[in-house]
Amino acid sequence: MGHSTAVNMNWKTITFDESDSIATITLNRPDTRNAISYELIDDLLDALAAVERSAAQVLVITGAGKAFCSGMDLDNLKATTSRTPEENVKDSEKMARLFRSIYEFPKPTIAAVNGPAIAGGSGIASMCDFTLAGPDAKFGYTEVRIGFVPAIVSTFLIWQVGEKHARDLLLTGRIIDSAEAYRMGIVNEVMPLEYLIRRARALAAQIMENSPASVRATKALLLGYTKEALDRQVHQAVIDNARIRTTRDFREGITAFLEKRKPQWSGH
Repeated sequence: MGHSTAVNMNWKTITFDESDSIATITLNRPDTRNAISYELIDDLLDALAAVERSAAQVLVITGAGKAFCSGMDLDNLKATTSRTPEENVKDSEKMARLFRSIYEFPKPTIAAVNGPAIAGGSGIASMCDFTLAGPDAKFGYTEVRIGFVPAIVSTFLIWQVGEKHARDLLLTGRIIDSAEAYRMGIVNEVMPLEYLIRRARALAAQIMENSPASVRATKALLLGYTKEALDRQVHQAVIDNARIRTTRDFREGITAFLEKRKPQWSGH
């Protein structure tokens, strides 16, 4: 191995490593299956900014333990039912900022999906330029199952997999395995778990054989194609995301989920 630096910037929910010009961010809340807390979003945004400034040429994102990222943290979910409309908009904007920061990251990004990536976790995994998955990886945009709307993630997903697949995933909320995710185009490659990080690093090395200036310019070019539409769609998605939180079904969905029972939908 070449030069290696471990950076500790007091992040509590992630770990960070940089070696051979590859930065690796590991979601590190294995006791919660790496669930997305407000603190995790802050740590991730901070780490992304640090990688952007660093000498690393490629970013790998993976998860500690058996899951990649299981979606919204339970304590955060509980809190959503009692937040003000202003707080709901702020929450939505922050989630949109996280997704866009990954999607629009100026350096190439690789998600090494070691286990389930659910709801926001599927969002993080699919926002990367490359999504590699182990055999036990699962993907699902499960928001409708708990009275939520997959507003922000839908804006990206429809570009990535097309309308038919996006409608299937977002309206059913079903969870798919890595083979089906590969068939739909969410995942680039599926491999045994023991090869996952090695393959991510080999792919990073392959990218780094190219001109760094050309790679960055090409990524900027590709992002330019969707930027105008994304600006408009994400703005609307933030409003829709905050609005659904004022409904009875949202409160019932969250409560039922936390109480591990079947929701009684009212349709309002």
